[in-house]
Amino acid sequence: MRRPADTPPPRITRRGLMLLGLQFGVIGALGWRMRDLQILQNEKYRLLAEENRINIRLLPPARGNILDRDGRLLAGNRQNYRIVMVREQAGDPAAVLARLATIIDLPQEARDRVLREMMARSAFVPVVVAEHLSWDDVVRVAANSPVLPGVEPEVGLSRFYPDGPSTAHVVGYVGPVSERDLEKLEDPDPVLQIPRFQIGKTGVEERLEPLLRGHAGNQRIEVSAAGRVMRELGRTEGQSGRDVNLTIDAELQIYAMQRMEGQSAAAVVIDVQNGDIVALASAPGFDPSSFVFGIRSGEWNALLNDEYRPLSNKTVAGTYPPGSTFKMCVALAALETGAARPGDTVFCGGSTSLGKRRFHCWKHGGHGTVDMRRSLSQSCDVFYYEMARRVGPDAISAMAHKLGLGIAHDLPMPAVAAGNMPDAEWKKIHRSEKWTTGDSFNYGIGQGFTLASPLQLAVYAARIAGGRSIAPRLVRAVGGEPVEIPAAEPLAIAPKHLEVVRGGMFAVSNEGTAYRSRFVDPANLMAGKTGTSQVRNITAAERAAGVTRNEQLPWNRRDHALFVAFAPYDNPRYAIAQIVEHGGGGSAAAAPIARDILGFALYGGPAPLSAYPAEQRGAIEAERAAREPQAEPDASAATPARDRA
Repeated sequence: MRRPADTPPPRITRRGLMLLGLQFGVIGALGWRMRDLQILQNEKYRLLAEENRINIRLLPPARGNILDRDGRLLAGNRQNYRIVMVREQAGDPAAVLARLATIIDLPQEARDRVLREMMARSAFVPVVVAEHLSWDDVVRVAANSPVLPGVEPEVGLSRFYPDGPSTAHVVGYVGPVSERDLEKLEDPDPVLQIPRFQIGKTGVEERLEPLLRGHAGNQRIEVSAAGRVMRELGRTEGQSGRDVNLTIDAELQIYAMQRMEGQSAAAVVIDVQNGDIVALASAPGFDPSSFVFGIRSGEWNALLNDEYRPLSNKTVAGTYPPGSTFKMCVALAALETGAARPGDTVFCGGSTSLGKRRFHCWKHGGHGTVDMRRSLSQSCDVFYYEMARRVGPDAISAMAHKLGLGIAHDLPMPAVAAGNMPDAEWKKIHRSEKWTTGDSFNYGIGQGFTLASPLQLAVYAARIAGGRSIAPRLVRAVGGEPVEIPAAEPLAIAPKHLEVVRGGMFAVSNEGTAYRSRFVDPANLMAGKTGTSQVRNITAAERAAGVTRNEQLPWNRRDHALFVAFAPYDNPRYAIAQIVEHGGGGSAAAAPIARDILGFALYGGPAPLSAYPAEQRGAIEAERAAREPQAEPDASAATPARDRA
């Protein structure tokens, strides 16, 4: 219908204009915002989107090597062939694992563990099924890949220890990071979150972990919205851990372990000139690789229940009454305080009285009149009862600390023991009792409350030999850069007094209790001191039953055998401390072993037979032959045919 001709055209009202303006304003604001987002802030939001599309994954660094003083490998890395499985690709993971178990060794408990890990993670995350496989295992798995969906071989790095038990206590071992490990750290390195990442658990591996671990690299990968890996976009390789050279001489270390085979024992050899520890051997050892691969419960229980305590590092953590090896300390305390002079004598009739109690000498008939040199040579107990009575505990304790006893030396090893060199105040605090003369008598012969580790006794012998306050050190270089040797100041002990004690030690090895364990080579004469550390007294009941000698007791109740020494006497190079747990007398059990180990250090190999007394050479040669490993028969050699009938 048409509008009449006289009808005026419609007008736009003010309200209409306002609505129209409001619409144009909204459209303009939206357009400006779109321009802002798409042009002005394009880079910002492009990066945010990129971050949602790209993940950063850490790449574990190669662990630094541990080497001996000459560069021989003590702990290194080798290829680790392993098998992983992705649950979403496997279909029926249990069935695939069952088929895999027919190809490689995969016990049911291992399969159950893999299934639990798979269910705890996303379906596309790889789970380690088995590792430390042989190349033959990997080839068999690859050849059967059509029937093993979701299963893939991989190559990584794992730790290995070429010398096994010989260096286990020094080097230590690595193992997977545990929750307990993470709890000890205030700010854990992100690399520790990598599944199954391994860190040092004991020994140098533990104490030098930050140096050996290195720094992680990273891998940039593209992932789908579900988080599935699509492709690798780039990677930055990590920084390998730093190599560490120890002061240990691997050949000497191995020889020391071989020489102590069958014993519960420890030996420490120190370079008198600079404090380098060239051997730190604790027997028996254990295989550190067992812990890297995952030790089985049976092997673990066997180690825990072994009465020889193979897991204990006796060299630094074991503490024992030092017995008569402590007598040099008491002699020096007496000389330095003026309580005795080198020529002073004491009569030994086999015992001395203190009230109603008698303190006996090891030699029942006594040594007669002895001076300081002969008291050391013959290890006269009565002489040192008297010296300790004159000197008192405080001066003896001060001298012990000066000589390196009663100190937890700073080494990159766990559980380094401080031992105990008590004074009167110590007993008051720890026992709520006053120090008595009887305590001093026990102190004088290295018994009672006195405790020292083999490491401390080696430092003690080295300080007496060199006359300087050398500090033991175990790290020679880091990353190829030599570690500075700390300055060793002269001991605050009169040189003439040190000469008296050294002369007494020379007499021990060449005239006295260690006479059978001497060298006759004039270039390498030894000076030493035997010791017997009493574990317990023979009871009246045992005596009534006929037990009168230490060797008649059960093994774990017998005395410990000790020996400390240095050589060459006129120009000391090495000092040694040797202990044989429950070995009996130091002269019979500890001194022969120590002589052989010290000889290896001096000669750069087993000491020549000419260095031993003539009457012992045949027996030593036979003993060496018995210790030599027997050669395996050559399977390729022709053998006579045998009748199978």
